[in-house]
Amino acid sequence: MPSRKVRRRRQKLQRHEYEYVVETDEGEEIPIERPAGRERVDDGRGAQKGPIDRRGRPVPKPTFQRSLRRTAIFAPFIALFLYITGGDDLTVFGVIVNTLVILAFFLPFSYFVDRLIYNALTRRQQRAARR
Repeated sequence: MPSRKVRRRRQKLQRHEYEYVVETDEGEEIPIERPAGRERVDDGRGAQKGPIDRRGRPVPKPTFQRSLRRTAIFAPFIALFLYITGGDDLTVFGVIVNTLVILAFFLPFSYFVDRLIYNALTRRQQRAARR
């Protein structure tokens, strides 16, 4: 059973449905049918498959490369945090080793979270397509 907030949001979306129109040379607006489902065309290659987020953008499949990039972005921040909070007895070598250990846990965890989100969005889209 959806919560009251979710029900109100759905009702609002139904009330404010956009109308798709094509404007002729004379300025006359001709309504057209709404595009079917959530499929979209990309560069004339046909409809893409996969989940779409709430903004209408495609959600890319999770990859270790993307998770590695995200890990590399956070590495300096983690090292800085460890250096500041490490105290006097933690050397620069110790900060680097601790940072690498933390990143070794962060990389698979980041990939796992991406995978969970992607699977949840895929299931949500399949449920919506069956309705």
